[in-house]
Amino acid sequence: MPSLLIVVFTLQLLIHLINTVGAGFVNDLLWNIYNKLPTPTSKDVQSQDVLRVEVVRLKREMNAVSSQDEFARWAKIRRQHDKVAAEYEQKTQNTQSFKAKFDSAVSALRWLGTNGLRVFLQFWFSKQPMFWIPMAWIPWYAEWLLSFPRAPVGSISIQIWGIACATAIQLASAAVLAGWALL
Repeated sequence: MPSLLIVVFTLQLLIHLINTVGAGFVNDLLWNIYNKLPTPTSKDVQSQDVLRVEVVRLKREMNAVSSQDEFARWAKIRRQHDKVAAEYEQKTQNTQSFKAKFDSAVSALRWLGTNGLRVFLQFWFSKQPMFWIPMAWIPWYAEWLLSFPRAPVGSISIQIWGIACATAIQLASAAVLAGWALL
């Protein structure tokens, strides 16, 4: 099993990456991947794309025909357009409804996999020291603060280690972005 120090650091890095990229982007990426797989909604999304192209084609064709000069042809195209547009709207509504459910499920799973796991680890390993500080290296009140809330005095608690990792990742990210901006 990997060291708890590395697990906490990796978890903090993952949380930072998701927060930096954005939860909406992650949800959209997972939605696109989900629709590339052979799922029931992938057929609906593909047919929705075909219907959208058909609606645009019929709209252009309808606009190209004069409603006064060729009324019969224009009316026929209009009925086709209305039929395809209604079907497209129905598919879009069904897809958006499912996507909303998908987004809420993915958001819940993402929270459980990142912040939920972080909270669980902090609770489960709250009494376990991450590592020990050499004796008399810092004053006793600093030792107590670094072991806060329940780790043995003279050690670093998982909460403090998580805060330190998050701060280091944030500073490194800001440095990389600043360096990138200077280029």
